[in-house]
Amino acid sequence: MHPTLVQRPVHHEGWVYEEKVDGWRMLATKWGHREVKLVSRNGRDHTARFPGIVEALRSLKGNLILDGEVAVYDRQLISRFEWLRHQAPPELATPPLFMAFDAPYARNKDLRRQTLLARRNVLEDVLDGQDVVLPVRRLADNGLDAWAEVLAHGWEGLVAKDPASLHVAGRTRRWLKVKQANYREGERGWEAKPRDSR
Repeated sequence: MHPTLVQRPVHHEGWVYEEKVDGWRMLATKWGHREVKLVSRNGRDHTARFPGIVEALRSLKGNLILDGEVAVYDRQLISRFEWLRHQAPPELATPPLFMAFDAPYARNKDLRRQTLLARRNVLEDVLDGQDVVLPVRRLADNGLDAWAEVLAHGWEGLVAKDPASLHVAGRTRRWLKVKQANYREGERGWEAKPRDSR
């Protein structure tokens, strides 16, 4: 499930707003007690690269699939995509973390036909007490206030989500993303910069 990039921060009544993490999009799967995998969007297996995340996933109960991003954070708790490429980043506050934003399968159940709100509740329950596999940060209930949080903290962006959305394959307009890198604040408000293809 992939959000659609939009050109301006938005507010939709009743939607939820989350930090957009600057990391590697991954599916984390756990079957049985030992079988854990981290697989990127292009199907590449990164399991061996992140042993700390793998061990944390093994500690979770039941079979599950989590959708999220592998990320590292600096001392200001800003995610830094470029540092994932380096064995010894110049500054680091966290080890690699798995920041989960959806749970298509958890508690040994297929949750794709349940609402995002229901899936998020399960996700938070499954990850309660964890410190390596975590739910992404929720922002203010108003989309424009959420965008102000992004700007104030220097985060990459936000993702606006319809809480009634089901988990579907491919791109959807029921999830919308806005990136700081795509915009500059001009005299007439937000103006688009060239799109980031990543």
